[in-house]
Amino acid sequence: MTTTIPEITLNDGLRIPVIGLGTYKLKGNHGAAAIANAIDHGYRLIDSAYNYENEGTVGAGVRRSSVRREDLRITSKLPGRYHTYEDAVTTIQESLYRANLDYYDLYLIHWPNPNQDQYVEAWQALIDAKKWGLIRSIGVCNFLPEHLQRLKQETGVLPSINQIELHPFFNQEEQRKWHEEHGIITESWSPLARANEAFDNQTIQSIADKHNKTISQVILRWHYQLGAVSIPKSASPIRQRENMSIFNFSLDDDDMSKIGNLSRPDGRMKNQDPAIYEEF
Repeated sequence: MTTTIPEITLNDGLRIPVIGLGTYKLKGNHGAAAIANAIDHGYRLIDSAYNYENEGTVGAGVRRSSVRREDLRITSKLPGRYHTYEDAVTTIQESLYRANLDYYDLYLIHWPNPNQDQYVEAWQALIDAKKWGLIRSIGVCNFLPEHLQRLKQETGVLPSINQIELHPFFNQEEQRKWHEEHGIITESWSPLARANEAFDNQTIQSIADKHNKTISQVILRWHYQLGAVSIPKSASPIRQRENMSIFNFSLDDDDMSKIGNLSRPDGRMKNQDPAIYEEF
């Protein structure tokens, strides 16, 4: 039995599911099987990255599945070491070759790398790759409002998505508000945060007990009600199906407030502040 996941419309008209499958560390035959299983059971948004070194695995999973390519939304990301225009264009092509795909539905700049200061050049490469039909929709990850504003000022184009660290212990309220005001969809990486910390949290557990749901389901429902797209990672078929099963209940205002109040100023899991962090 497959689950139908609701969709959301990006600012360029592309529709994507509100829950996708994260694939970090899913590699080889085991990873391809896990991805194919997820697709066969209802996942349509699959998230990868050049630096995950598994674009080929994602492509294999897509081909093993029973779902048509045009019904899927496949994402990959440009690494920081390839931010010059020519390098970015070549890397987008290489990403497609690795996955054996004709196009990506979403392609994102993985980090702004502000000290390197080439992200506008990289963004122009994504804009052109979209014009050439290599990408259907273009976005970024981990960009702060000042980075996003600069993209708009220098290219006239804002991203369709900004994938950011977002979980109950770091709720990114101001960043999400900026996105909403500028028509950018928020996508949450590591939506369940540190699993052990989340699963031991009594506040979230009490809400899960109230709704007869798991902690993971409550957290993913919280993302959904915030208007964010989440991409939980799991190779387990049971967990994959559990993570999709969040559309038959709702969190009330009190639940949402309690989870939102868990956020901390130092809530980043790896202290990766986009203002200074450099990814290569």
